[in-house]
Amino acid sequence: MRYRSREKLRAIARKEGFGAGWTEGWRAGACQGIVDRTPNPDLVRSGLRLMYVPQGFPAIDEGMIWALGQLVSELIVAPAERMREAAAESMPDLVLVMNGLHVFPPDHLEQVAAIRAMGIATGIWFVDDPYATDETPQIALQYDKVFTHERSCVPLYRSAGCRQVYHMPLAVHPEVFRQMHVPSEYRSDICFIGVAFENRAKLFDELADFLQDKKVWIAGSLWDRMLRYEDLSRFVHDGWTPIEETVKYYNGAKIVINVHRTTEAGVDNRNALNWGAESINPRTYEIAACGAMQLTDYRSELPERYDVGSEIAVFRNASELMAQIDYYLNHEEERMKMAVRSFRRTRREHTFLHRIAQMIPLLEQNPEAPGE
Repeated sequence: MRYRSREKLRAIARKEGFGAGWTEGWRAGACQGIVDRTPNPDLVRSGLRLMYVPQGFPAIDEGMIWALGQLVSELIVAPAERMREAAAESMPDLVLVMNGLHVFPPDHLEQVAAIRAMGIATGIWFVDDPYATDETPQIALQYDKVFTHERSCVPLYRSAGCRQVYHMPLAVHPEVFRQMHVPSEYRSDICFIGVAFENRAKLFDELADFLQDKKVWIAGSLWDRMLRYEDLSRFVHDGWTPIEETVKYYNGAKIVINVHRTTEAGVDNRNALNWGAESINPRTYEIAACGAMQLTDYRSELPERYDVGSEIAVFRNASELMAQIDYYLNHEEERMKMAVRSFRRTRREHTFLHRIAQMIPLLEQNPEAPGE
C-alpha cells in the first residue's frame, strides 16, 4: 500500500510537472514568435545633438539612453550635478532632463537657466505626475519644452504659463523587461513589487484572509503599515528589489498585481491641488513586457493603450480583485493567452523606441511655437 501511494504521488507530480512545463514552453514560444515577427519602429535618425540628464531610476534611464542612442546623431549623458559644465563643453542642440525631482541638486534650476543663456534649448519629461505638483509647475516654467506622462497635467502646465506642453505616455525597455525562464524560487501564484502607499496597504489588508492558502510574493518598503501585517509578514520581503530580480519575479508569477497610487495630498503625495490622474504607470508596461498576466486597477487612459479584458484584466475594489484572481488561477489557458496578448501589444507600440520616435519631432520644433 505504501509503495502504491508513493507511485501515485510520483504520477501526480509527473503530470503536474508536465503541465507546468508545457505551459511555460507555450508562453516562451509564443513570446519569442512575437519578438521574431515584430519589427522595430521606423528608425529615422535625427540630426539632433542631444544631452540627456538621467533621473537616477535605471528602469527608465536605461530605456531612454538605449532609444536616444539609436535616434539622435550624437548623445551625451551627463549627471544632474554637472549638467551646466557638460553643456558648455559639448554645446548640444538640446538638453533633455528626466523628471528634475528627487535626486536633483539644489542648484538644478540655476544650471538650467545658465544652459538656456548659452542659447541651448531645454526640455523636461515629468514621469511622477501628479504626485509632486506642489513643485513641478514652477520647475516646468524654467524649460522651453515640457512633457508629462500624465495627460491630466497638460492643462496644469499650460495654466502656469508654459508654451510648449505635450502629453507623452511612458514606455518600457524591452531588452531589460522581457520574457524568460526562471527557476522555482522565483515562482508564485501572486506577485506585487512596490512601495506600500496607503491605498496599497489598505488593499492588501482586505486581501489578507484570501491570500493565506496561496503562494504570494510581496516586495518593497513600508509594508509594516498594514494593519494585518502579522498575517501577511511571511509573504513580505522588505526593501528594494533590483530590476533584474523584479523581471524574474514577474516572469515566475501566475498573476502580477498592479496598483496605482492615489493622488490625494498627504503623507505619500506633494499634491495640495489634489490634481487627479488618468494615465497608467510604468509598471503597466513593464509587467506586460515580461509576458506576465496582469491585474491592474483602472485608469481611464488604460483602454487607449491596451484592450481591457483581452490583454489586461482590471479591478476596482478588493472584491473584484479576489474574484479575478480566483478566476484566472483556475483558467490557465485564458491567463496565458492574455499575458501573451499584452506582451505583443507592448512590443508593437510601447517601447522607448516608439516614444522617442514620437518625441523627437517635438524636440526639433522652434521653442517659441505653442504646444499641442
